[in-house]
Amino acid sequence: MKSIKLALVLGAAALVSACATDVPIGADKSKDVNLVDRDDLSQLRWGVWVDPDGCDNWIADDGVEGYLARRYDRYGKPVCSGVAPPTVASGDFKQGSTSVIGDPL
Repeated sequence: MKSIKLALVLGAAALVSACATDVPIGADKSKDVNLVDRDDLSQLRWGVWVDPDGCDNWIADDGVEGYLARRYDRYGKPVCSGVAPPTVASGDFKQGSTSVIGDPL
């Protein structure tokens, strides 16, 4: 019975250790870890999604991952431009899909 418990504990420890990431603290987050066919996120086409509060969020979709970042002005305040109604996305953000996978939608 002790060997079964030991095996379960070791198995659980192995599973948890697999969750560790090798991205160091302070790593450059502007690089896409996926690296399907891009070096960085600046090569994506970005659009704007207006959240339920009416403020803008930058969005992009490369067919594998989606990206969203709150849009701020130079003073650090959210931009609420009225470019679209709340919960609506605008722009050509799905055209950044990868050549390997593409975006079926």
